[in-house]
Amino acid sequence: MNKEHKYSITTKWNGNKGTGTSGLKAYERSHTVSNAGKPDLFLTTDNPHVGDKSKLNPEDLLVTAVSSCHMLSYLYVCALEGIVVTDYVDHAYGIMQEHESGGGQFEHVTLCPEVIVAEESMIEKAIDLHHKAHEICYIANSVNFPVYTNAICKTTDR
Repeated sequence: MNKEHKYSITTKWNGNKGTGTSGLKAYERSHTVSNAGKPDLFLTTDNPHVGDKSKLNPEDLLVTAVSSCHMLSYLYVCALEGIVVTDYVDHAYGIMQEHESGGGQFEHVTLCPEVIVAEESMIEKAIDLHHKAHEICYIANSVNFPVYTNAICKTTDR
């Protein structure tokens, strides 16, 4: 039996400068995303002409979601398989193509996790488990573009 999960957020635009969307430069793209009991996110557009570079944008969050979900899935399968991870850092990036006619889409997201494991004998299995993590990652299974993983696994001695 499948288990259903529901996620609810509230997105509120707070960029009305007084004349609403009367023109493309008449409003800010700032908005707040809220989820009861959790910190608010202050977002904007990625468009450098009208966005605020000090804020996250939806594209940042998409890459973040892929990276975070993979890491959580990876740590889970490592714990199940007896692989002791002592440190994990991912330098993920996404490539999006914007269409001249408007809109766009992500071509891919590439994860570049650097994993430290407790013992050298764990390295090979630690690398292999990235495939299992990818298979069970909810976000990677939900997007319509490839997610690549270029993992480095080592011990603190190497």
